[in-house]
Amino acid sequence: MSLKWVDVLEIAIQLAESKPEVDPRYVNFVDLKNWVQALPDFSDDPSRCGEKVLEAIQGAWIEEAD
Repeated sequence: MSLKWVDVLEIAIQLAESKPEVDPRYVNFVDLKNWVQALPDFSDDPSRCGEKVLEAIQGAWIEEAD
């Protein structure tokens, strides 16, 4: 399965699993974007990602971490 920016929940799950030591409430968007792009299943155009997408991913990750 290839992840795209729209796969917010699956991205959040993978981030929660791969970065259990990170509190997603304090992640800056530069790091978040880099971490998403580094996920093994991720393949999408970096230019398709904006602040709204990163906010959605961060929100889903916070839910996942709780």
